Amino acid sequence: MSGHSKWATIKHRKGAADKARAKIFAKVLRQVEVAAREGGGDPSANATLRTMFQKARDASVPLDTIERAVKRGTGELDGVRYEAVTYEGYAPCGVAVYVECLTDNRNRTGAEVRAMFSKNGGSIAEPGSVAWQFERKGIVLAAGGADADEVMLAALEAGADDMEEQDGAWELRCPPTELSRLREAVEAAGLTVESADLTMVATSTVPLDTESDARRVLRVVDTIDEHDDVQAVYANFDIPEAVMAALQD
Repeated sequence: MSGHSKWATIKHRKGAADKARAKIFAKVLRQVEVAAREGGGDPSANATLRTMFQKARDASVPLDTIERAVKRGTGELDGVRYEAVTYEGYAPCGVAVYVECLTDNRNRTGAEVRAMFSKNGGSIAEPGSVAWQFERKGIVLAAGGADADEVMLAALEAGADDMEEQDGAWELRCPPTELSRLREAVEAAGLTVESADLTMVATSTVPLDTESDARRVLRVVDTIDEHDDVQAVYANFDIPEAVMAALQD
């Protein structure tokens, strides 16, 4: 469970001061398009597309815009063809960093990600050297006054394998294939879903106990995350609440 609550803290911090809406739209629509291309345009038969479709709706992307992205993915409409590519590296303090991209030019994106690592005190690593430190999970963040036993029962029946309550909110984890089912179960239990994402969860974490170390690591993560081709950045750091509060101030 080390770093568990910090994942949510960082997620909300990023959400509060995140990119412009147009950039958010562009990133999530790429995810919709690639999901449709790889698994078909029917959300009921394509779990990944179903998850990305809902993610786009949660980001307030207009329905017709999402549907056009699906059609580009299935070839019904012309569009740029994106491919998924990942990069691995290290931030200062030995923090492992895993980067997921969707790009129409692998060479350009690779060179730019490498430069962002090196210019901010990090370093690129060989494929496979970092990935083993993470595992793919679905995470649902929800809020509400439901009874803990009721939430636990509904979550376990829907495939959750871990849960934690934090200040009246719930963080629930599940295998990637169970994310949609878990979200539906949580909503049926009367909770409000704040987010439901597929993510990479670190199996162990590196503590960052000083503001200086935290700033150095976050500089690498935030800079890479701002790149247009980058869909997600995962890192195995753990920032104590006191240090995080100081950074936010």
